Amino acid sequence: MNKRLLIVAHAPSPNTLKLREAAARGAHHPDIEAVDVTVKAPLDAGPNDIRACDAILLGTTENLGYMSGALKDFFDRSYYPVLEEKQGLPCALYIRAGRDGTGTRRAVESIVTGLRWHWVQEPLTLRGEWQEAFVDQVEELGMYMAAALDSGVI
Repeated sequence: MNKRLLIVAHAPSPNTLKLREAAARGAHHPDIEAVDVTVKAPLDAGPNDIRACDAILLGTTENLGYMSGALKDFFDRSYYPVLEEKQGLPCALYIRAGRDGTGTRRAVESIVTGLRWHWVQEPLTLRGEWQEAFVDQVEELGMYMAAALDSGVI
């Protein structure tokens, strides 16, 4: 039975859409054989998606030093319904930050700590002016998450 990776990422601009697509492309790497990938915008995802996954990759923009309202809405709708049954869920995060991303990271980390999910790596913060290298970094993150699921590391 295949493992399931859920990617929930806010993509309000062409560049952030490139990031979400890169995460999915990395997760669909041809060497990864036994992982099904679901990609959703935060407003389209909810508790049932979390229940159905074996790991989650979150993506958000930095909005006024906080996570996107869409990702916060996802957490608001999902927190209590999955709190007890998805403890230990492997997760990772990327942040597209025009500034430093510190407040955004802290906010998501606080929620993830409350959910008792397990970080598989430090959050990836893509700071400053847009760089095409951000796409490669997020593609690698998607690939690493799926490869870890595929190999049983997470």
